[in-house]
Amino acid sequence: MSGQRLGTILGLELKQRTRSVAWYVLLGVFAALLLLVTTLSFLAFRWLPQQQGSAIYSTIVYITLLLIVLVSPTLSGNSINGDRDAATLAPVQVTLATTGEILLGKFLAAWVTGLAFVAVSVPFLVAATLAGGASAATIGVSLLVLVVEVGVIAAIGVALSGILARPLFSVATTYLVVAALVVGTLIAFGLVGATMRTEQVNNYRSLDWESYEGETYPCAPGEEPTGDYPCDDDVTPECGEWTSHTSEVPRFDRVWWLLAANPFVILADATPTTFDRQGYPVDLFGQIKLAVRMAQQPPEAETSYDDCSPPPFGEDLTPEERIEQSAPSWFVGLTLQLLLAAGLLWWAWARTRTPARTLPPGTRIA
Repeated sequence: MSGQRLGTILGLELKQRTRSVAWYVLLGVFAALLLLVTTLSFLAFRWLPQQQGSAIYSTIVYITLLLIVLVSPTLSGNSINGDRDAATLAPVQVTLATTGEILLGKFLAAWVTGLAFVAVSVPFLVAATLAGGASAATIGVSLLVLVVEVGVIAAIGVALSGILARPLFSVATTYLVVAALVVGTLIAFGLVGATMRTEQVNNYRSLDWESYEGETYPCAPGEEPTGDYPCDDDVTPECGEWTSHTSEVPRFDRVWWLLAANPFVILADATPTTFDRQGYPVDLFGQIKLAVRMAQQPPEAETSYDDCSPPPFGEDLTPEERIEQSAPSWFVGLTLQLLLAAGLLWWAWARTRTPARTLPPGTRIA
Protein backbone atom coordinates (compact mmCIF):
# COMPACT_ATOMS: atom_id res chain seq x y z
CA MET A 1 0.00 0.00 0.00
CA SER A 2 1.60 3.22 -1.18
CA GLY A 3 0.45 6.49 0.34
CA GLN A 4 1.57 8.43 -2.73
CA ARG A 5 -0.41 6.28 -5.16
CA LEU A 6 -3.41 6.31 -2.82
CA GLY A 7 -3.24 10.10 -2.59
CA THR A 8 -3.07 10.38 -6.37
CA ILE A 9 -6.16 8.23 -6.84
CA LEU A 10 -7.98 10.15 -4.12
CA GLY A 11 -7.09 13.48 -5.72
CA LEU A 12 -8.21 12.36 -9.15
CA GLU A 13 -11.51 11.09 -7.79
CA LEU A 14 -12.21 14.30 -5.90
CA LYS A 15 -11.38 16.46 -8.92
CA GLN A 16 -13.64 14.36 -11.08
CA ARG A 17 -16.51 14.68 -8.59
CA THR A 18 -16.18 18.41 -7.85
CA ARG A 19 -15.31 19.94 -11.21
CA SER A 20 -18.91 20.04 -12.45
CA VAL A 21 -21.33 22.88 -11.74
CA ALA A 22 -23.99 20.35 -10.72
CA TRP A 23 -21.94 19.49 -7.62
CA TYR A 24 -22.08 23.05 -6.31
CA VAL A 25 -25.76 23.33 -7.21
CA LEU A 26 -26.39 20.20 -5.13
CA LEU A 27 -24.53 21.68 -2.17
CA GLY A 28 -26.55 24.88 -2.55
CA VAL A 29 -29.84 23.00 -2.53
CA PHE A 30 -28.63 21.07 0.51
CA ALA A 31 -27.81 24.33 2.32
CA ALA A 32 -31.18 25.83 1.37
CA LEU A 33 -33.03 22.84 2.80
CA LEU A 34 -31.05 23.04 6.03
CA LEU A 35 -31.74 26.77 6.27
CA LEU A 36 -35.46 26.08 5.90
CA VAL A 37 -35.36 23.31 8.52
CA THR A 38 -33.35 25.46 10.94
CA THR A 39 -35.73 28.39 10.59
CA LEU A 40 -38.79 26.22 11.12
CA SER A 41 -37.10 24.53 14.09
CA PHE A 42 -36.42 27.85 15.79
CA LEU A 43 -40.08 28.77 15.31
CA ALA A 44 -41.39 25.36 16.38
CA PHE A 45 -39.28 25.08 19.55
CA ARG A 46 -39.42 28.69 20.71
CA TRP A 47 -41.75 27.59 23.54
CA LEU A 48 -38.85 25.57 25.01
CA PRO A 49 -36.42 28.32 26.02
CA GLN A 50 -34.14 26.08 28.08
CA GLN A 51 -34.26 23.13 25.67
CA GLN A 52 -34.49 24.94 22.36
CA GLY A 53 -30.84 24.42 21.41
CA SER A 54 -30.92 20.67 22.10
CA ALA A 55 -34.12 20.14 20.14
CA ILE A 56 -32.92 22.18 17.16
CA TYR A 57 -29.47 20.59 17.17
CA SER A 58 -30.80 17.02 17.14
CA THR A 59 -33.30 17.93 14.40
CA ILE A 60 -30.57 19.37 12.15
CA VAL A 61 -28.32 16.33 12.69
CA TYR A 62 -31.13 13.97 11.74
CA ILE A 63 -32.09 16.00 8.68
CA THR A 64 -28.43 16.01 7.63
CA LEU A 65 -28.25 12.23 7.95
CA LEU A 66 -31.52 11.86 6.04
CA LEU A 67 -30.33 14.02 3.14
CA ILE A 68 -26.99 12.21 3.02
CA VAL A 69 -28.82 8.88 2.90
CA LEU A 70 -30.78 10.17 -0.08
CA VAL A 71 -27.81 11.67 -1.95
CA SER A 72 -24.79 9.48 -1.14
CA PRO A 73 -25.87 6.35 -3.10
CA THR A 74 -25.98 8.42 -6.28
CA LEU A 75 -22.47 9.77 -5.70
CA SER A 76 -20.85 6.44 -4.78
CA GLY A 77 -22.98 3.79 -6.50
CA ASN A 78 -21.19 4.02 -9.88
CA SER A 79 -17.60 4.72 -8.82
CA ILE A 80 -16.03 1.61 -10.34
CA ASN A 81 -18.41 0.36 -13.02
CA GLY A 82 -18.90 3.96 -14.19
CA ASP A 83 -15.15 4.23 -14.87
CA ARG A 84 -15.25 0.83 -16.53
CA ASP A 85 -18.00 1.99 -18.90
CA ALA A 86 -16.07 5.19 -19.62
CA ALA A 87 -12.89 3.17 -20.35
CA THR A 88 -10.95 5.02 -17.63
CA LEU A 89 -10.59 2.14 -15.17
CA ALA A 90 -8.32 -0.08 -17.28
CA PRO A 91 -5.58 2.60 -17.75
CA VAL A 92 -5.38 2.94 -13.97
CA GLN A 93 -5.25 -0.82 -13.45
CA VAL A 94 -2.18 -1.18 -15.71
CA THR A 95 -0.23 1.27 -13.53
CA LEU A 96 1.57 0.38 -10.31
CA ALA A 97 -1.64 1.07 -8.36
CA THR A 98 -2.98 -2.12 -6.82
CA THR A 99 -6.63 -3.15 -6.74
CA GLY A 100 -6.76 -2.42 -3.02
CA GLU A 101 -5.39 1.10 -3.54
CA ILE A 102 -7.90 1.82 -6.31
CA LEU A 103 -10.78 0.54 -4.22
CA LEU A 104 -9.64 2.34 -1.06
CA GLY A 105 -9.03 5.58 -2.96
CA LYS A 106 -12.53 5.53 -4.43
CA PHE A 107 -14.02 4.73 -1.04
CA LEU A 108 -12.17 7.62 0.65
CA ALA A 109 -13.23 9.97 -2.14
CA ALA A 110 -16.87 8.96 -1.71
CA TRP A 111 -16.53 9.39 2.06
CA VAL A 112 -14.99 12.86 1.73
CA THR A 113 -17.72 13.80 -0.73
CA GLY A 114 -20.36 12.81 1.80
CA LEU A 115 -18.54 14.73 4.54
CA ALA A 116 -18.83 17.85 2.38
CA PHE A 117 -22.55 17.80 3.15
CA VAL A 118 -21.76 17.52 6.85
CA ALA A 119 -19.48 20.56 6.47
CA VAL A 120 -22.37 22.49 4.92
CA SER A 121 -24.48 21.74 8.00
CA VAL A 122 -21.84 23.06 10.43
CA PRO A 123 -23.04 26.72 10.44
CA PHE A 124 -26.57 25.58 11.24
CA LEU A 125 -25.32 23.27 13.98
CA VAL A 126 -23.32 26.16 15.44
CA ALA A 127 -26.46 28.30 15.44
CA ALA A 128 -28.35 25.58 17.30
CA THR A 129 -25.48 25.18 19.77
CA LEU A 130 -25.44 28.91 20.49
CA ALA A 131 -29.15 28.70 21.29
CA GLY A 132 -28.10 26.71 24.36
CA GLY A 133 -28.96 23.31 25.81
CA ALA A 134 -26.75 20.95 23.79
CA SER A 135 -23.94 19.44 25.88
CA ALA A 136 -20.39 18.91 24.66
CA ALA A 137 -20.75 15.12 24.92
CA THR A 138 -23.92 15.17 22.82
CA ILE A 139 -22.29 17.30 20.13
CA GLY A 140 -19.08 15.28 19.99
CA VAL A 141 -20.61 11.80 19.95
CA SER A 142 -23.41 12.66 17.53
CA LEU A 143 -21.00 14.20 15.00
CA LEU A 144 -18.65 11.22 15.32
CA VAL A 145 -21.47 8.74 14.68
CA LEU A 146 -22.71 10.89 11.78
CA VAL A 147 -19.25 10.81 10.17
CA VAL A 148 -19.03 7.02 10.60
CA GLU A 149 -22.50 6.49 9.09
CA VAL A 150 -21.52 8.59 6.07
CA GLY A 151 -18.51 6.31 5.63
CA VAL A 152 -20.61 3.16 5.89
CA ILE A 153 -23.02 4.35 3.21
CA ALA A 154 -20.11 5.40 0.97
CA ALA A 155 -18.45 2.00 1.42
CA ILE A 156 -21.66 0.16 0.47
CA GLY A 157 -22.07 2.25 -2.67
CA VAL A 158 -18.46 1.87 -3.83
CA ALA A 159 -18.49 -1.87 -3.10
CA LEU A 160 -21.68 -2.50 -5.06
CA SER A 161 -20.27 -0.50 -7.98
CA GLY A 162 -17.41 -3.01 -8.08
CA ILE A 163 -19.64 -6.06 -7.66
CA LEU A 164 -22.30 -5.18 -10.22
CA ALA A 165 -21.50 -4.51 -13.86
CA ARG A 166 -24.16 -1.89 -14.69
CA PRO A 167 -23.97 1.56 -13.06
CA LEU A 168 -27.73 2.07 -13.01
CA PHE A 169 -28.27 -1.31 -11.39
CA SER A 170 -25.57 -0.72 -8.77
CA VAL A 171 -27.01 2.69 -7.84
CA ALA A 172 -30.49 1.20 -7.51
CA THR A 173 -29.13 -1.68 -5.43
CA THR A 174 -27.30 0.76 -3.16
CA TYR A 175 -30.56 2.59 -2.57
CA LEU A 176 -32.26 -0.72 -1.78
CA VAL A 177 -29.58 -1.74 0.73
CA VAL A 178 -29.68 1.66 2.44
CA ALA A 179 -33.49 1.59 2.41
CA ALA A 180 -33.38 -1.86 4.01
CA LEU A 181 -31.30 -0.44 6.86
CA VAL A 182 -33.37 2.73 7.28
CA VAL A 183 -36.94 1.70 6.44
CA GLY A 184 -36.76 -2.09 6.19
CA THR A 185 -35.71 -2.50 9.81
CA LEU A 186 -38.73 -0.46 10.95
CA ILE A 187 -41.11 -2.46 8.77
CA ALA A 188 -39.65 -5.76 9.93
CA PHE A 189 -39.85 -4.65 13.56
CA GLY A 190 -43.51 -3.67 13.25
CA LEU A 191 -44.71 -6.65 11.21
CA VAL A 192 -42.74 -9.40 12.96
CA GLY A 193 -43.48 -7.96 16.39
CA ALA A 194 -47.20 -7.80 15.59
CA THR A 195 -47.26 -11.47 14.58
CA MET A 196 -45.71 -12.54 17.90
CA ARG A 197 -48.54 -12.10 20.37
CA THR A 198 -49.24 -13.24 23.90
CA GLU A 199 -52.31 -13.20 26.12
CA GLN A 200 -52.67 -10.55 28.81
CA VAL A 201 -55.29 -10.54 31.58
CA ASN A 202 -56.63 -7.10 32.49
CA ASN A 203 -58.43 -6.67 35.82
CA TYR A 204 -60.41 -3.52 36.62
CA ARG A 205 -62.64 -2.27 39.42
CA SER A 206 -64.47 1.04 39.14
CA LEU A 207 -66.12 3.37 41.62
CA ASP A 208 -69.89 3.26 41.88
CA TRP A 209 -70.41 6.88 40.89
CA GLU A 210 -74.19 6.63 41.15
CA SER A 211 -73.91 6.31 44.96
CA TYR A 212 -72.46 9.82 45.30
CA GLU A 213 -74.56 12.93 45.35
CA GLY A 214 -73.63 16.10 43.48
CA GLU A 215 -69.91 16.71 43.10
CA THR A 216 -68.78 14.95 46.30
CA TYR A 217 -66.44 12.00 45.80
CA PRO A 218 -63.74 10.29 47.89
CA CYS A 219 -60.14 11.44 47.77
CA ALA A 220 -57.61 9.19 46.09
CA PRO A 221 -54.40 8.30 47.96
CA GLY A 222 -52.29 11.44 48.22
CA GLU A 223 -55.00 13.67 46.72
CA GLU A 224 -55.71 16.97 48.43
CA PRO A 225 -59.30 18.36 48.56
CA THR A 226 -58.55 21.41 46.42
CA GLY A 227 -59.55 22.70 43.01
CA ASP A 228 -62.87 23.31 41.31
CA TYR A 229 -64.20 19.87 42.25
CA PRO A 230 -62.71 19.09 45.69
CA CYS A 231 -62.78 15.58 47.05
CA ASP A 232 -63.93 14.67 50.57
CA ASP A 233 -61.82 12.60 52.95
CA ASP A 234 -64.90 11.64 54.92
CA VAL A 235 -66.63 9.98 51.99
CA THR A 236 -66.24 6.18 51.94
CA PRO A 237 -65.56 4.78 48.47
CA GLU A 238 -68.38 2.65 47.07
CA CYS A 239 -66.65 0.11 44.85
CA GLY A 240 -68.08 -1.84 41.99
CA GLU A 241 -67.35 -5.43 41.07
CA TRP A 242 -64.03 -6.58 39.69
CA THR A 243 -64.13 -7.31 35.98
CA SER A 244 -61.49 -8.94 33.86
CA HIS A 245 -60.93 -9.61 30.21
CA THR A 246 -58.19 -11.24 28.20
CA SER A 247 -56.55 -9.59 25.23
CA GLU A 248 -53.60 -10.28 22.95
CA VAL A 249 -50.65 -7.89 22.96
CA PRO A 250 -47.68 -7.83 20.54
CA ARG A 251 -44.26 -9.00 21.74
CA PHE A 252 -41.95 -6.28 20.43
CA ASP A 253 -39.49 -7.22 23.16
CA ARG A 254 -38.56 -10.28 21.08
CA VAL A 255 -37.76 -8.35 17.90
CA TRP A 256 -36.42 -4.99 19.13
CA TRP A 257 -32.93 -6.07 18.01
CA LEU A 258 -34.09 -5.67 14.40
CA LEU A 259 -33.74 -1.92 14.93
CA ALA A 260 -30.12 -2.18 16.05
CA ALA A 261 -28.68 -1.73 12.53
CA ASN A 262 -30.84 1.29 11.70
CA PRO A 263 -28.54 4.34 11.21
CA PHE A 264 -30.99 6.67 12.95
CA VAL A 265 -31.34 4.31 15.92
CA ILE A 266 -27.55 3.93 16.18
CA LEU A 267 -27.19 7.71 16.21
CA ALA A 268 -29.79 8.08 18.95
CA ASP A 269 -28.64 5.14 21.05
CA ALA A 270 -24.96 6.10 21.01
CA THR A 271 -25.49 9.80 21.80
CA PRO A 272 -25.54 10.66 25.52
CA THR A 273 -29.02 11.70 26.61
CA THR A 274 -29.83 14.96 28.38
CA PHE A 275 -32.90 14.97 30.64
CA ASP A 276 -35.01 17.74 32.13
CA ARG A 277 -35.96 17.97 35.80
CA GLN A 278 -38.78 15.46 35.38
CA GLY A 279 -36.47 12.92 33.75
CA TYR A 280 -37.71 13.36 30.17
CA PRO A 281 -35.35 13.60 27.15
CA VAL A 282 -34.89 17.11 25.77
CA ASP A 283 -33.99 16.19 22.17
CA LEU A 284 -34.78 13.73 19.39
CA PHE A 285 -31.79 11.57 20.31
CA GLY A 286 -33.24 10.78 23.71
CA GLN A 287 -36.80 10.39 22.50
CA ILE A 288 -35.86 7.83 19.86
CA LYS A 289 -33.58 6.07 22.34
CA LEU A 290 -36.45 5.92 24.85
CA ALA A 291 -38.80 4.39 22.27
CA VAL A 292 -36.28 1.68 21.36
CA ARG A 293 -35.40 0.93 24.98
CA MET A 294 -39.08 0.68 25.96
CA ALA A 295 -39.55 -1.88 23.18
CA GLN A 296 -37.16 -4.13 25.12
CA GLN A 297 -39.60 -4.43 28.03
CA PRO A 298 -41.88 -7.51 27.87
CA PRO A 299 -45.62 -6.94 28.46
CA GLU A 300 -47.05 -7.94 31.83
CA ALA A 301 -48.98 -11.21 31.94
CA GLU A 302 -51.62 -9.63 34.17
CA THR A 303 -52.53 -6.00 34.89
CA SER A 304 -54.82 -4.57 37.55
CA TYR A 305 -56.26 -1.12 38.13
CA ASP A 306 -58.53 -0.21 41.00
CA ASP A 307 -60.40 3.10 40.98
CA CYS A 308 -61.06 2.61 44.69
CA SER A 309 -57.33 2.52 45.42
CA PRO A 310 -55.42 4.02 42.50
CA PRO A 311 -51.63 4.07 42.63
CA PRO A 312 -50.09 7.35 43.83
CA PHE A 313 -49.14 9.82 41.11
CA GLY A 314 -45.52 9.54 40.03
CA GLU A 315 -45.11 5.89 41.02
CA ASP A 316 -44.19 4.80 37.47
CA LEU A 317 -40.60 4.84 36.29
CA THR A 318 -39.42 8.02 34.62
CA PRO A 319 -37.95 7.84 31.07
CA GLU A 320 -34.49 8.38 32.55
CA GLU A 321 -34.93 5.35 34.84
CA ARG A 322 -36.26 3.24 31.98
CA ILE A 323 -33.22 4.06 29.85
CA GLU A 324 -30.84 3.31 32.72
CA GLN A 325 -32.47 -0.11 33.27
CA SER A 326 -32.30 -1.15 29.60
CA ALA A 327 -29.46 -2.36 27.38
CA PRO A 328 -27.72 -0.27 24.69
CA SER A 329 -27.52 -1.77 21.22
CA TRP A 330 -25.69 0.83 19.11
CA PHE A 331 -22.37 -1.02 19.15
CA VAL A 332 -24.06 -4.21 17.91
CA GLY A 333 -25.78 -2.40 15.05
CA LEU A 334 -22.65 -0.46 14.13
CA THR A 335 -20.62 -3.68 14.13
CA LEU A 336 -23.15 -5.30 11.79
CA GLN A 337 -22.96 -2.30 9.45
CA LEU A 338 -19.15 -2.36 9.43
CA LEU A 339 -19.12 -6.11 8.75
CA LEU A 340 -21.58 -5.62 5.89
CA ALA A 341 -19.48 -2.81 4.38
CA ALA A 342 -16.23 -4.75 4.82
CA GLY A 343 -17.70 -7.90 3.27
CA LEU A 344 -19.02 -6.00 0.26
CA LEU A 345 -15.67 -4.22 -0.20
CA TRP A 346 -13.85 -7.56 -0.14
CA TRP A 347 -16.27 -8.92 -2.74
CA ALA A 348 -15.71 -5.81 -4.86
CA TRP A 349 -11.94 -6.29 -4.57
CA ALA A 350 -12.31 -9.89 -5.77
CA ARG A 351 -14.41 -8.77 -8.76
CA THR A 352 -12.10 -5.87 -9.68
CA ARG A 353 -8.64 -7.37 -9.25
CA THR A 354 -6.48 -8.04 -12.29
CA PRO A 355 -5.80 -10.24 -14.12
CA ALA A 356 -9.49 -11.15 -14.13
CA ARG A 357 -10.41 -14.76 -14.75
CA THR A 358 -13.97 -14.07 -15.88
CA LEU A 359 -15.94 -10.92 -16.66
CA PRO A 360 -19.67 -10.33 -16.98
CA PRO A 361 -20.95 -10.49 -20.57
CA GLY A 362 -20.66 -7.18 -22.36
CA THR A 363 -18.18 -5.69 -19.86
CA ARG A 364 -15.95 -3.06 -21.44
CA ILE A 365 -12.20 -3.41 -20.77
CA ALA A 366 -10.66 -0.36 -22.42
